[in-house]
Amino acid sequence: MNKTEPRTLPGFMELLPQEQILMNQMKDTIRKNYEKFGFLPLDTPIIEDSKVLLAKAGGETEKQIYRFNKGDNDLSLRFDLTVPLAKYVAKNYGELAFPFRRYQIGKVYRGERQQKGRFREFYQCDIDIIGDGTLSIINDAELPNVIYNTFKELGFGKFTICINNRKILNGFFEYLALEDLSADILRIIDKIEKIGKENVIKELQDLKIDLEKINQIISFLEIKGSTDEKLQALKDLKISNEKFEKGLQELEDVVKYIRLFEVPEENFKIDLTIARGLDYYTGTVYETFLDDYKSLGSICSGGRYENLAEYYTDKKLPGVGISIGLTRLFYQLNEMKLIQTEKKSIADILIISMTEDFEYVAKIANKFRNEGKKVQIYFEDKKVKAQFKYADKLQIPYTVIIGEDEVKAKTYTIKNMKTGEQEMV
Repeated sequence: MNKTEPRTLPGFMELLPQEQILMNQMKDTIRKNYEKFGFLPLDTPIIEDSKVLLAKAGGETEKQIYRFNKGDNDLSLRFDLTVPLAKYVAKNYGELAFPFRRYQIGKVYRGERQQKGRFREFYQCDIDIIGDGTLSIINDAELPNVIYNTFKELGFGKFTICINNRKILNGFFEYLALEDLSADILRIIDKIEKIGKENVIKELQDLKIDLEKINQIISFLEIKGSTDEKLQALKDLKISNEKFEKGLQELEDVVKYIRLFEVPEENFKIDLTIARGLDYYTGTVYETFLDDYKSLGSICSGGRYENLAEYYTDKKLPGVGISIGLTRLFYQLNEMKLIQTEKKSIADILIISMTEDFEYVAKIANKFRNEGKKVQIYFEDKKVKAQFKYADKLQIPYTVIIGEDEVKAKTYTIKNMKTGEQEMV
């Protein structure tokens, strides 16, 4: 029989068990923190009707969609968790309590160009708060609190949540009479960390913007100082533009409430270069960076949008949300040895049986499981030495040995695999 080479498609992650344990721990930590803030779990289908899923898509996004036909059905794999959320809220509007707070941790699919650290199947960990008609600006301040608590518990050390407001940027461009180019300018300045100031200037020149206005844009982006100093500098510009003034007021409010949520000053800052290139965002925007590893790029991003489900309903549903790209983050942290795999097994105890009395072995296993311990029984007919070697290889911390003597005496012998100490219980 011809054998087929066992291989995994490029852009799809498979992990060894010890790596998967670590990935699951990270996922559980994120889920636990999302639930701590009262977000409700949601799980939408991976496959959607293409007409529904692609209602808003276009350009590069549509090119990356995995799309196929099954019978008469035109189907697509979801490419993010936000569009399925929009469909879900529009479909179930009458059943939901608003503001609707949901989290979803699930796989999404994009046929991106293959490159190291980029995946075509990857986990996103999203939270969103959706309002019915209106949504308080305090929600925009709560999300940095969620980010702070989540990343502290993940043990990421020093990190900074960078905050801006798209209304400030768009209002500033209107003030410069560049409103027709605002979307293009936003996409360019959003790349400033990657391509540098000189290349940003060059791309702005390609838009036929005169040098004086380019210099004003660059000076604006380079406003320095503490959070309060930046807010004051923005006020001191005395820009008479309704959109700019509203954005500045929103940013001030967000900063005020972030402080009331007791997020430390060193973990957030105003960064006027944060634009989030998508037209999707309309107000507050976020990017989060590990201070010592800026090369990783943003590890959590998101922002405020005016109308989540405009392609599915006439109801106005404003929202704010963030997303952690867990697969890419895990891969990069693992590659840089910034996270370590501590466990090779999830079992707390391996039961080593040297008796044919399986009833007693099962009874002991159930006793431990009922106490909340994770227990594995070694069923194979191997020598005791091989069974201890198995426990060692998987770094299972304790073994329980049951032989004929233990069965007769209604006892068991427990051994600490790290110290070698053992006792009969």
